[in-house]
Amino acid sequence: MKAHPHTAGSVLLVLTGAIMISFAAVFVRVADVAPTTSAFYRMAFGSIALLLLIAVRPRLHRGFLGGWPGSVLIATFFTADLWLWHRSIHFIGPGLSTLLANFQVFVLAAIGVFWFRERIGARFAMAIALAIGGLWLLFGQEWNELSGQYRAGVVLGLLTALAYSAYILSLREFRIRQSQTGLEARLTQVTILCGAMMGAINLAEGHSFAIPDRDSLLALIALGVVCQVLGWLAITRGMPGLPASLVGLLLLLQPTLSMVWDVLMFELQLGAMQYAGAGMALVGIYIGLRARPAAIAPARETAEARQS
Repeated sequence: MKAHPHTAGSVLLVLTGAIMISFAAVFVRVADVAPTTSAFYRMAFGSIALLLLIAVRPRLHRGFLGGWPGSVLIATFFTADLWLWHRSIHFIGPGLSTLLANFQVFVLAAIGVFWFRERIGARFAMAIALAIGGLWLLFGQEWNELSGQYRAGVVLGLLTALAYSAYILSLREFRIRQSQTGLEARLTQVTILCGAMMGAINLAEGHSFAIPDRDSLLALIALGVVCQVLGWLAITRGMPGLPASLVGLLLLLQPTLSMVWDVLMFELQLGAMQYAGAGMALVGIYIGLRARPAAIAPARETAEARQS
């Protein structure tokens, strides 16, 4: 049976976006700059691209002049997310850091249970069990033998999931409260503010803003334009034409491909049990994406933008 053209086009858009954002951690690793510096340039180049976009597409800048106080809070959470995640990438590599960041699915569910008094079903409980089991196979068996820096990278990756969840929920909340501000305008505000915050942190940490060579410059431009803007645009344009289950499956390509790039480009070496653990965690994340509580589910439209 031939697929409907709209559905086929939507699949292609989400697939392309997932592939684009799977390179985010790779570009962070390739850029020969400090983690905070790479996050600053990610926001700087992303801001330029978004400003150009809303300039040439006037309908996209709806509400851009208003809603800035709310965007400050959203940008604060996103700044924490990037600060943590970019360091995790440097400590444990693109693949594992991206996998851990995707545990935001379970953080959102926990918030739903304790804050919104939601109930989780058997499928979501199974997803949590798979993810925790996978996490133990990946790191738990040899935890005491891991270096301090590696263990810090694991903790930072999990904290990234927490910070990213706060970013998702705050973005969703202000979209509801201030619906007059369009999503593109809001994310342009957040990207600009996050860039300013990252710049201030970079100065406080004493890092240089110098870009050492052409390869680093290209990696940072790609990080800001391809991952921060184009990947997100492709995903959000394709999502409305697809069922949630298929969106979740396609988006699972991001952490999966990040693992693949880590193996191929940075010679990530895992044992058989660790690969099994990564597989379990990915399956758990996928089931969690499909079965997460209803009140948290609307955040999916922003979660997929992982500007990660």
